[in-house]
Amino acid sequence: MTFYLQTYPYHRPYRHMHRRWVENDQHALGVNIREEDDAYILSALVPGLTAEDLDIQVLDDVVRIEGEYKQDDKEYLMQELPRGSFSRTLRLPAPLDADRVEAKIADGVLTLTLPKAESAKPKKIKIKVK
Repeated sequence: MTFYLQTYPYHRPYRHMHRRWVENDQHALGVNIREEDDAYILSALVPGLTAEDLDIQVLDDVVRIEGEYKQDDKEYLMQELPRGSFSRTLRLPAPLDADRVEAKIADGVLTLTLPKAESAKPKKIKIKVK
C-alpha cells in the first residue's frame, strides 16, 4: 500500500507562510476575550501544555502570556501541531487587579479571569436632597 500526503497543493502562498512559520518555530497564540461586569474572561487553546509550561504576567491593563511547546527529534511525514515558543501581549480597555487574577487549564484550554481594578468600575453616586 502506498501512502501519499499532500497539503493544500493549489494554494502556494499558504505553503510559503507555513514553511516560514515552521522554520522560525514561532506560534501565534489565538485568544477569545469577553467582558463581564467585573472582569474580562480570556480563553486560549494550549493543547498539551501544563501550568509549568506557561508564564503569565499582568501589569495595569496589559496581559502577557508566554510558553513553549516541547520539540522532539523524530521524523514526521507531516507536522502541523504547534512547536517552539510563543508569546502574546494584549492591552485591555481597563486597568486590571493583578492580585485577584485566576488562571486554570482544563482539556487544553487556558482560561484567565482578569478582574477589573476598582478604579475602572463605574461608581454609583447618590444625590442628596435638601
